[in-house]
Amino acid sequence: MSRSRPVVRWALGIVCATLFVGEAAAHAGGLSGTFKPVAVPSWLVVATGGGVIGASFLLTSLVTDHAFIRGITEWRAALPTRTTARTVAVRGVPWLSVGVLAAIVMIGWTGPSVAAANLAIVGVWAGWWAGYTMTTYLVGNTWPAVNPWRALAGLGALLRDRVLDRPTRRYPERLGAWPSVVGLVGLVWLEVVSPIAQQPRTLVGVIVGYSVVTVAGAVIYGRETWFGVVDPIARVFRWYGRVAPLQRTGRGIEFVLPGGGLADGRSGADETAFVVALLWVTTYDGLVATPAWATAIRTVVGWGLPPSVVYLGTAIAGFGCFLYIYRVAARWSRRTADTYVTAGYLRDWFAPALVPIAAGYHLAHFLGYFLSLSPALVAVIAQPIAPPAAIRTLVLPAWFGTLQLAFVLAGHMLAVWVAHARSFAIFPGRLAPIRSQYPFVLVMVFYTVFSMWIVGQPYTQPPYL
Repeated sequence: MSRSRPVVRWALGIVCATLFVGEAAAHAGGLSGTFKPVAVPSWLVVATGGGVIGASFLLTSLVTDHAFIRGITEWRAALPTRTTARTVAVRGVPWLSVGVLAAIVMIGWTGPSVAAANLAIVGVWAGWWAGYTMTTYLVGNTWPAVNPWRALAGLGALLRDRVLDRPTRRYPERLGAWPSVVGLVGLVWLEVVSPIAQQPRTLVGVIVGYSVVTVAGAVIYGRETWFGVVDPIARVFRWYGRVAPLQRTGRGIEFVLPGGGLADGRSGADETAFVVALLWVTTYDGLVATPAWATAIRTVVGWGLPPSVVYLGTAIAGFGCFLYIYRVAARWSRRTADTYVTAGYLRDWFAPALVPIAAGYHLAHFLGYFLSLSPALVAVIAQPIAPPAAIRTLVLPAWFGTLQLAFVLAGHMLAVWVAHARSFAIFPGRLAPIRSQYPFVLVMVFYTVFSMWIVGQPYTQPPYL
């Protein structure tokens, strides 16, 4: 009886928190003024955020046959590939991406100063970070084939081997993937506090700086090591790609059920931290555009703290809180499952189940952004040097706010299933796997309510930026 008290306390805390959620308005973050708020009833936010996730856990808990669960997660369908197409993709696409990168840098520096009319701004944020990123978890991860920095690093490695005659350096194993965690949080913080989404030349400066660091690092330590362990962008796309239905295996490209790529495999504490950071930065990007944040930061800045310090401190502290909550859930999971498996092992084992949550929130946060700016994207691609004087955007229908909530909900439901499948892969019997999920499901309910509250807020320009 005493063992169940922490779980009950968590449940009561989350239910109490949802009672204070008022009427909200849905939005997707982006260029200010792009979206109009859509009213969403508070009961819908609460019901979908807490009750539906709990119900999905109850439904998945009825599936207790190990062989059946394993059959679902391991289902594959091979897709035919042609050698010629594969050769063209491997050799030609990366250099095409290099050309696109060069065009973005050139037009960003010499093109229009208006953000919505500049190919660099619209192409990077609407076309790449919104549109392309969605394809990595909805279709498959194509970033290794289109990564322009990987192609440039390959050229640099060729010069290193033939001209300088120097080998690659050994990457310090003690660092693990922690540099990518710092890089991911730092990049999103930079995106929030700097004008790189409004000033093309500032964006170009960041792109050039990132390119120098990335290419140099890949040349020094090797492309596989750098893009596999250090580079935050490549790692984001790789984790998102594991949610997608198309997976690359030793047998080629295979079609799997969504989330099938997350059903097995265990990583270390650094990978777990990166997954939590991925979940946090998508939340942080939306949190700073809410009325509640505007009120809070004005209060804190009024105490004498610089705004940049408040934004940075929130980015770091929020990540720390998300990671702490997840680690506490792992310790409680060990108790509820009554197992000798260590809390650290459970922490790293269940971490991949958080990725669909981040993907669902990204889809909710950026699909409307992409659709609204798609006419502008087409216009600046067609006329990058002299775009039309009037840049048009799409107005989203009133029901789109509910669709955003559905995307968040879908991501969390997939996360519940992935956690369910992974629990049956590590624990024997039927009750232990289900009991091990209790704390993690409560954490998912917390993330759901928090995410849907953010999605349900009207867009507010972050103060002091």
